Amino acid sequence: MAIRFSVQSGDFELAEPEKVRRWVAEVVKRQGKSVGNICYLFCDDEYLLGVNRQYLDHDTYTDIITFDYVAGGLISGDIMISIDRVGENARQFGVPFEQELHRVVIHGVLHLLGQGDKSPAEAAEMRRREEEALALWSQLFE
Repeated sequence: MAIRFSVQSGDFELAEPEKVRRWVAEVVKRQGKSVGNICYLFCDDEYLLGVNRQYLDHDTYTDIITFDYVAGGLISGDIMISIDRVGENARQFGVPFEQELHRVVIHGVLHLLGQGDKSPAEAAEMRRREEEALALWSQLFE
């Protein structure tokens, strides 16, 4: 059981991967669940667009795609994150890149924990839970 990080291409390097692992595990634990195998792949827009087309039949750029392999209380899945979209979103929202990256990293985990974001109510709850998790990062590490 592990949280793994890999990079599809380019020179991206996740800052403080051990802290990110501890944080993700703590978010999962606080929901009464256990970490199974959570694999993050950091990629570019074109790679994630190809995945979106092939597996989800969507022809749009996105910042994250989550494949859910959850079994009972064991939280597992593949989470693919476009570093290009994270950078663009950070600029658009006027936040630091690392903050937006953390938001997207935890967004995928929240999906694995059962949080949707399709309806306005679900999206609002997702944002609240993201903010709660970002506050936990600050409590743990700042």
